[in-house]
Amino acid sequence: MKSIKLIKGCDLTFNNAIQEGQYVLLYLDKKRKWLVKILKDAKIHTHVGYVTLNTLIGKSYGSSIESSLGVTLWALKPTIEDYALKAERKTQVVYPKDMGMIAVKTGVSSGSIVVEAGTGSGVLCMFLANLVRPNGHVYSYEIRKEFLELAKKNLEKAGLSKYVTLKEADARKGLDVVNADVAIIDVGDPWSLVKPMYNALKGGGMLAAICPTMNQVEKLVEELKANNFIDIESMEVIVRGLEARMGMTRPVTRMIAHTAYLTFARKTQPSDKG
Repeated sequence: MKSIKLIKGCDLTFNNAIQEGQYVLLYLDKKRKWLVKILKDAKIHTHVGYVTLNTLIGKSYGSSIESSLGVTLWALKPTIEDYALKAERKTQVVYPKDMGMIAVKTGVSSGSIVVEAGTGSGVLCMFLANLVRPNGHVYSYEIRKEFLELAKKNLEKAGLSKYVTLKEADARKGLDVVNADVAIIDVGDPWSLVKPMYNALKGGGMLAAICPTMNQVEKLVEELKANNFIDIESMEVIVRGLEARMGMTRPVTRMIAHTAYLTFARKTQPSDKG
C-alpha cells in the first residue's frame, strides 16, 4: 500500500491583502469568473482584454481592476466552492449541493477523522479537508494513480494538502484506518465497501455514499442492513435558483436537478442477543 506525500500549501485563512503566490477569483459576472494565481509579470487574457495580475499585489480582496480594454473586474477571495468548481477534473465530481448535504447529515467538522474510498479528482476530498481542519484529517483511497496525482494538485492549489493523506490502494481489500468518525463511499460498486468501512468506523460513526443510479442504491441499502447499519436514508438533492428583480422575481428556467443519489447510515455494534 503506497501513500503519496503532499506538499504543504498556503492555508485558506490568509489575511485580506493580496500577496504574490495566492489565488484570486477575478469576477466579471455570474457566468464569467477566473481563478488565477498572482505571479510577477503574469497576465490573464480574456474576451474583455488582458489583466496584469501583479498590479493586485497589496490590494485588499474586493478591489476592482481594469482590463486592457477598460472593463472592470473584481478581485475576490476564493471560497472552497470556487476551488471545487474550478478544479481540474478527469471524472464526474460531486456537486456543491450534494457536498452540503453530506456535511449536514454526517456532522463532519473540525477535528473529524474521515475515510474516503474513491478519490477521483479530489473535489469532495478538498471540501472535507476544509471542514476537518485544523485538527482533523482525511484519508482517501484510490486505485488509479493518475487520479491521485490530479487530486494532489487540486488539494495543493486550495492549500489543503496537509489535512489529507492520499493512498494508492484498493479499499475493498481493507483499510488501515480505524475509529473514523465518517466514512465516504464514491465508487461504482458501493456495496463492496460496506464491510471495510464498517471496520474503519467507530461505533455510531456515520457513512455516506454517492450513487449515480437507483439500482446501485438498492444493492447498497441491502448490504447496509445486513451489516449492522441503521437509520438508513436515501435522497436526491435538487436546487432551483431565483431570478430576483423588483416586482418580477421568478424561478430560473434552468435548474440543477439529478446529479447523484445520496445514502446515509449509522454504524451499530452487533447485538449480544442470540
